[in-house]
Amino acid sequence: MEDKWNLFQKFLIVENENISIEDFLINAVLIVLLSGILGWTYQKVAKSLSNKKDFSSNFMVLAFTTMLIITIVKSSLALSLGLVGALSIVRFRAAIKEPEELSFLFFAISIGLGLGANQVYIVLIAFVVFMAILWGRHFFQKKESINTMFLNIDSDLKDGITLDKVSDLLKTHFSKHQLKRFDEQGESLEMSFVIEAKKPENLEKFRAELRGSFPNSNLSFLDRKSY
Repeated sequence: MEDKWNLFQKFLIVENENISIEDFLINAVLIVLLSGILGWTYQKVAKSLSNKKDFSSNFMVLAFTTMLIITIVKSSLALSLGLVGALSIVRFRAAIKEPEELSFLFFAISIGLGLGANQVYIVLIAFVVFMAILWGRHFFQKKESINTMFLNIDSDLKDGITLDKVSDLLKTHFSKHQLKRFDEQGESLEMSFVIEAKKPENLEKFRAELRGSFPNSNLSFLDRKSY
């Protein structure tokens, strides 16, 4: 019985395993390169309506943090249990609105996990395959000229304008739309959307139909690339 208890204590003890500084620096450089390529790829091929540049800037921090944690705790069960306890106290909440964003975040975490466990070759092979899939899908899909724009609508409630009516018009003329802002002050209603327009003619058709239904409406289109 005593031997089993001693064995259990040795199993829980924090091992003072020396982490190879050389391996850590190599993995850190790989993290920077791979997460940079991943972020650039996300900006080019992703279909998300979110701010791609700001969102992709999180990949490097997320991957590097994951690698650092795995590098430290992989040699000790006690540290691993401590990490689980710490994560149970801290609650992480992120406004992930689209599955595509979540998939890229998971891949950034996977890069950190793999390099933290020193599985360099597996990570590199998986990364090359993942990039080939993304870019292959991007080039072989039907090319369409899609403009992502901000749409601001300011109207008088006396016209009977509502969010549902405007959403119905947006569905008719644009491939995607996402509500960003909705303000109602007195008799004034203001709405802001992010839209995807396949053709410039759709903007004019939407403007004409909106003004025909709600004459007191003012609207403006702003190219998102200007931000």
